[in-house]
Amino acid sequence: MDRVAAKPLKVLVVDDTATNRQILQVFLRKLGYDVVFAVDGAQAVEQFAAAQPDLVLMDVMMPVMDGFEATRRIRQLCGSHWVPIVFLSALDKEENLVAGLDAGGDDYLFKPVSFTVLDAKLRSLTRTLRMQRVLEDTRRRLQAISANMLDGLIITDETAVIQSVNPATAATFGYAPEALIGRHVSTLLPAQQSDGAAVAIPGVGRRELHGVRADGTVFPLEAGITEIDFDGARMFISLVRDISERKAAEDLLRENAASLQRYRDQQEAENVLAHDVMLRQMVREGGNDARVHQWLAPAANFSGDIVVAATSPNGCLYAMLADATGHGLSAAISALPVLSVFHGTVKRGLPLGTIVGEINRHLRATLPGGRFVAATLLCFDGRSQRAEAWVGGMPEMLHLGADGRPLRTLASNQLPLGVVEGDAEMAVTEAFHCEPGSQFVMYSDGLVEAADAAGEAFGVERLLDALAAVPAAGRLDAVRSALTRHLGGARPHDDVSMMLLDCR
Repeated sequence: MDRVAAKPLKVLVVDDTATNRQILQVFLRKLGYDVVFAVDGAQAVEQFAAAQPDLVLMDVMMPVMDGFEATRRIRQLCGSHWVPIVFLSALDKEENLVAGLDAGGDDYLFKPVSFTVLDAKLRSLTRTLRMQRVLEDTRRRLQAISANMLDGLIITDETAVIQSVNPATAATFGYAPEALIGRHVSTLLPAQQSDGAAVAIPGVGRRELHGVRADGTVFPLEAGITEIDFDGARMFISLVRDISERKAAEDLLRENAASLQRYRDQQEAENVLAHDVMLRQMVREGGNDARVHQWLAPAANFSGDIVVAATSPNGCLYAMLADATGHGLSAAISALPVLSVFHGTVKRGLPLGTIVGEINRHLRATLPGGRFVAATLLCFDGRSQRAEAWVGGMPEMLHLGADGRPLRTLASNQLPLGVVEGDAEMAVTEAFHCEPGSQFVMYSDGLVEAADAAGEAFGVERLLDALAAVPAAGRLDAVRSALTRHLGGARPHDDVSMMLLDCR
């Protein structure tokens, strides 16, 4: 017997003879059932209501109330819920069997009972009972799913007459559920879509329509239709959804997209203007000096790096490589004041330390908190072959010999510009002699920190090897090629900038 279940089935044994009850109890428990008892028909009705058994074994001849009457009352308690009732009786006439079945019994065994037969009957009833319980559970689940669906569910026959709807359908269209049963599905469509059968035509699949509510309001809906065969009859299941909000959202998205496109076009025009202003600031008189080799590769449309050179009235070449905090346009905006002050002070021929102080003062006055500009500044006097340098917050500046190997390095010993108020210590620079054929190299951290797909940075060693591999005139291209090989198609996450200045 199939006894695979979450818990044992419960059997109500009704018999006025204690010996019979005891025998049945032992037999049934060996078969895996739970057992409850009643000694007459009246007690059987009470026990049935209290214990809610899965199966009943009913005697016929009992005091107070016989088995036939008890069965009729139990059937009233069951309602649509089926509980098998098997009569076990010494009354072996044919009319007794008929009376038992008419009273609501499902089977009738004569006493003395053959336990082999009883076992077979129980196995058969248990299988049927379990299948019935599975079907009932499935029905309840489907009803629960249907009742809790957000989409409307409409079941129609082949003539498009509504057979069933779920609560979501009634709520969507504004009808009581029972008011739709038996009506043609065209009730739910506006006049121009009055061909209601169209909603139930097999093969239509998913489509967008318009529905009409009970108050006459027309609204957009989406319908998906499936044909099923139900006991030889063609039925159609339609899932419908009110898409008013979706349509409104789509309209809003289109309006927003058009607005964003207009904003983007305007922003692009402004970006072109800002980019042109930046270039004009960087490339001024003296910026095309043959001794200066520069490279700037922004990570975004705009760069926060500054690569600029200018010549003072007394013939000194001033160069600056700077890196403003951030990326893109915000960093470029921070860099603009630096460019303006740099060109103005160089044009006036101010000393390098004074230029540093002026840039710092201007940044302190214009930039918000947390914004600053790291910078390397160099002043080279070609007549005396003397140089003066200042490094604040940038990678070390290299002074290369003619062989491309470092003669000296100038590490950062100052804070970036715009961090603190300027003082005499900030204006301190480092001066030294420049050997003929030597070369200065300034670069941003975006160069040495540029990482390949595996996360390995380009690094200072690769930079030094690339610089030493070729003569001075080809060093910028050599570094650019070495970085491209290292990245292998990856893009740097930060602006990359570099400046080389020939000492001649």
